[in-house]
Amino acid sequence: MNAISMPDTATATEAEPYFGVRDIHAYYGESYIVQGVSFAMDKGDVVALLGRNGAGKTSTLRTLARAGDPVLRSGEIWLDGQPIHKCRDFEAAGKGIQLVQEDRRIIPGLTVEENLVLAQIAEPRGWSLEQIYEHFPRLAERRRQEGVTLSGGEQQMLAVARALARDIRLLLLDEPYEGLAPTIVRDIERIVREIKGLGITTIIVEQNADAALALANRALILDMGQIVYDGTAKAVLEDKELRQEYLAV
Repeated sequence: MNAISMPDTATATEAEPYFGVRDIHAYYGESYIVQGVSFAMDKGDVVALLGRNGAGKTSTLRTLARAGDPVLRSGEIWLDGQPIHKCRDFEAAGKGIQLVQEDRRIIPGLTVEENLVLAQIAEPRGWSLEQIYEHFPRLAERRRQEGVTLSGGEQQMLAVARALARDIRLLLLDEPYEGLAPTIVRDIERIVREIKGLGITTIIVEQNADAALALANRALILDMGQIVYDGTAKAVLEDKELRQEYLAV
């Protein structure tokens, strides 16, 4: 099991990793959820954030995206030399952190294209509509359809495409395969592989550990809000005892 190493200093200039998380502690009310999480990522890394239900995976993603809950009480988050821990959610998004939540958050009453255009209202912008439709041809076919009437898999595509419509520097995917049919899972996997090929730094939370590890080059395992493993995805795939201890249901 690999030890976790982070810089001893808290200045942006000395925070060498592209994305660095240093001893973050977050709470829902008085419930202590994220308990001293630290890790670092290089640009272009794809990290699988794994653990049993209730381990704190989604709470960690929400903390990184600076969502209102859980509340970050201490610790630091740095993206390419910029302090994220001082940001609110819209400010973190403006700095390039895009969270695709499990419930997808498609806006009712808007078409597919209107959902995408709305994501591009504020600067900085990411992919153009033409680029999005090139990578998501199914969305191009349904561009005039109300977003919430899409199938679950198509809504997941729209949620990812909406994130890419922004100037993205760190993509956070929360359970991208949850509730999807196997054929749609393959479509989402293809899209995530394309994102990986583009060198977009990504963290994937996924209950299907094998699927996440197949996409990732690194793995983090959470247990009770703490990181208990930080190493290669390949090592997790090969370590049956580790998987049994921390990932088995």
